Amino acid sequence: MRTSKTFHIAILSCLGLVSAIPLSHAADDEHSQESLLLSDKVTPWEELGKDFIKRPKLITEVIEDTLFPQNRERERIIAESHETGDTSLLDKAPKRRNLFGGNPFLAPGPLYGGVEIPTGAVWQPVFIIYGEARTAVQSFNNGFGTTSEWVNRLDLFGNLYLTPTERVVIGFRPLDRDGNFSGYEFEGDDEGFFDALNGNIRTLFFEGDFGEIFPGLDRNDTRNLDYGFSIGRQPLSFQEGILINDFIDSIGITRASLFTLGSNAARITVLAGYNQIHRGDNRRDSDAYIYGLLTAFDYDKTTIEVDFVYVDGADITGGDGVYGGVGDTRRIGEWNSTVRINGSYALGDGSDAIDSGAVLTSQISRTMTFNDDIFYFDSFYGTGNYTSAARDPSVGGPLGIMGILYAATGLGDFQAPLGNQVGESVGFAAGYQHFLSDQRGSIISEIGGRVSTSDGGENSLGFALRYQKPFGQHSILQLDAFVAGYDDDLRPTRNDVGYGLRCEWRVKF
Repeated sequence: MRTSKTFHIAILSCLGLVSAIPLSHAADDEHSQESLLLSDKVTPWEELGKDFIKRPKLITEVIEDTLFPQNRERERIIAESHETGDTSLLDKAPKRRNLFGGNPFLAPGPLYGGVEIPTGAVWQPVFIIYGEARTAVQSFNNGFGTTSEWVNRLDLFGNLYLTPTERVVIGFRPLDRDGNFSGYEFEGDDEGFFDALNGNIRTLFFEGDFGEIFPGLDRNDTRNLDYGFSIGRQPLSFQEGILINDFIDSIGITRASLFTLGSNAARITVLAGYNQIHRGDNRRDSDAYIYGLLTAFDYDKTTIEVDFVYVDGADITGGDGVYGGVGDTRRIGEWNSTVRINGSYALGDGSDAIDSGAVLTSQISRTMTFNDDIFYFDSFYGTGNYTSAARDPSVGGPLGIMGILYAATGLGDFQAPLGNQVGESVGFAAGYQHFLSDQRGSIISEIGGRVSTSDGGENSLGFALRYQKPFGQHSILQLDAFVAGYDDDLRPTRNDVGYGLRCEWRVKF
């Protein structure tokens, strides 16, 4: 591989081995520092990782530190060592005690040897609890009346790490079910308290690597047995959620790091799903099966995704369907670009669950040259009535990635201001994300609109604002507001103006 003189100088500068070299001497051809988009900021090696001890703690660590005083003493000594630079203090740090398992890879002392299973693999179990709690007060009106509510959602996960490649994940969402959320409705069709409490398992799967579980079959690593696989109820998202975005009981087998079709790296996944499949109308089809061939290829200047899916569905929900998607992600100068085309074809008469159509989407963005702010412009064109192969009730329609005017909140009855189903329409969203001076908050302003390309469809234009601000290491405040105008010939009773306000508090743990 040929490298330029500038590249070597940049690497030496980052390592602190070159203190100052004039740019005119560092590059004498088109490969200048500006063309490489390198930062002038240099971090001394002594400062690398200094904030590691200040990282947010997992809830499992919080529980262990509460129960065991030696853990708190250990943390105090490590902090004092970092502050004073006296590494000899680390010799006095007591050994950490664990309830959920632990491998002190970054701590002084011997590593945990783990347990050798009959296949020859060595497992070092560590159990981690994590999740997110969301609560919001919101009011929404898209021309059909106002809904005001207080709603809640809890995503709770347990992750049993066995090795870096093998794990078991279990997840619950006890406060919502089938698109309904626990809380209180102040104004709307069903005022009063409502709950969607449940103990359903939303996620439960095992994933691993065949070659790592059975190392004895290929001790010299020459037989290409590194097949990744997963089995169980797991989240699936392909074509950035346009093709599939659902939690499905499924089996997937993946072969990665291939060098096929001239690519630098390729990934091929074979998928079979047999339960918990929600069709394109966000409703569950208990008799549906899903099969897919899902691929991605990395080239020098682009990443190409090519996916094919077949759904064997029940006749009552519209029957079978064939789906496909192609995506191209690349960098053009200082712009990030992703273009996708996805299509669906109903093998039967078609319905809201499965119909024939296609959608072309384009997303471009860039960081501004004068600051760290981001500008983006997303657009789409739909023909027919495109439907996804599988969509969870909380994620809305396929256009959710187009911007905050199209995105489902995933919390309550606050809908996408401009809708997120495709149909025969063309639309856009243009936004600007400004980061506040402390870089710990941002304001997004966005304008968007869509026009129906068929007679009697819906036309709309909207403007939205979003403010986000973190508090501490675990909490985020999010404020959203929008106003939109609607021209809907099919529903003449609809008001011409819609609006919405919401305040959400997120706690990540």
